[in-house]
Amino acid sequence: MDARPRTPTLTAIRGGSDERDRLLDAWLPAVVRWCAHLGGPGVDAEDAAHDVFIVALRRLDRLYDPSQTAAWLFGITRRVLAQHRRRAWVRRWVPGLTIDSPDPARGPAAQMVGSETSERVRAVLAQLPVAERQVLLLCLVEERSDREVAEMLEIPHGTVKSRMRRARARFLEIAARSGLDGEDA
Repeated sequence: MDARPRTPTLTAIRGGSDERDRLLDAWLPAVVRWCAHLGGPGVDAEDAAHDVFIVALRRLDRLYDPSQTAAWLFGITRRVLAQHRRRAWVRRWVPGLTIDSPDPARGPAAQMVGSETSERVRAVLAQLPVAERQVLLLCLVEERSDREVAEMLEIPHGTVKSRMRRARARFLEIAARSGLDGEDA
C-alpha cells in the first residue's frame, strides 16, 4: 500500500486554480491521516487539515523542489498541529470555554475509525510522545523509508531508527497494559 500521492506540484506552483485543486485532492487524504494520528485529544483532524492547506497554498511559491512536497507538507502539518494542540489545551483548562468535539458520523475521520480495536489502538498511540508517534505513523502506516522520514522530520537517520525502536517497545508495553494483544489488531 503506497499512500504517497503522485501530484503535479510544479504545475500547481506555476498554474491556476485547477492545478491547485488537483494538488489538494491528491494530498488531502494523507494530511487528514497525519492530523488524525498526530493531533491528540481535542484536535479536529479535518479542521487542522483545512488549516494546513490554507498555509500550504499561501506558501506554495516557497516550495523550491517539488520532489520535496511530502516533507514540506508534513512540516506545515506539524506546525499547524502544534497550534491546534495548544488551543485544545487552553480550551480544557480555561474556565468558560468549551471543547469542540467533532461529529464522529461525518467525513474521512469517521472512515478511519472502523472498529473497537482501531479505537483501542488509537488510544495506545495517543499515549506515545509526539516524536515517537510521528515516526511510527510515517514508517509503519505511510510505509516510508527511514531515510525519507529523517528528511521529512529534519532529523538524523540514526535518530529515526532509535525513535522507532523506543516507539515500538513503548507501544507494546502500553498495549499489553490496556489488554490489547497482537491478535486484536
